[in-house]
Amino acid sequence: MYTTKTGLILGFHGCDESIVDNILLGKEDLKQSDNTYDWLGHGIYFWENSPSRALEFARFLRDHPQKAKNPIKTPAVIGAVIDLGYCLDFTDYANLQLLKDGYDLLMTAISKSGIKLANKPIGENRDLLLRDLDCAVIETLHSLRSPNSELRSFDSVRGVFWEGDDIYPNAGFKEKNHIQICIRNKNCIKGYFAPRQINSDYSKV
Repeated sequence: MYTTKTGLILGFHGCDESIVDNILLGKEDLKQSDNTYDWLGHGIYFWENSPSRALEFARFLRDHPQKAKNPIKTPAVIGAVIDLGYCLDFTDYANLQLLKDGYDLLMTAISKSGIKLANKPIGENRDLLLRDLDCAVIETLHSLRSPNSELRSFDSVRGVFWEGDDIYPNAGFKEKNHIQICIRNKNCIKGYFAPRQINSDYSKV
């Protein structure tokens, strides 16, 4: 009953400036990510309420073009007004148990296949940046909710991630903590906008 989220949220997506322009003009739409290592499964990714993190990610892809499917020359951010709808939200304790059940089901399914799935870091980075295992578990949960199933399909997935080094010695916070959103149902995206800079002539709202 509480899996359906009420209200609208803001999400931000880092990309090339040309893509922002084309989307705002209605010439194209954001494409779904379908990598085997996607953190929250397949879908369109946004940083929740964090245009700065989205821009930092776009700059990272500009500086590391080998990691980007589409080259980024001019890093930019596009904002989206989003209704999460029926959400697989991993800040909900019950959905964490559902995730464990999905893992058990996946392991049973591949136990005799010899397939090995794992989340892995890249290079000297300690963060698990390649999340093949998590992606496969989440996609297993989605596969149980096909159009022919009695179970309702999830419109979106939401997760909190602790990423990066400690923000200060012995801190409980990391440099890149963030909330990520993966949209599976494009109808959840109610509109796009170009983020604005605050006008210092007025009081903050």
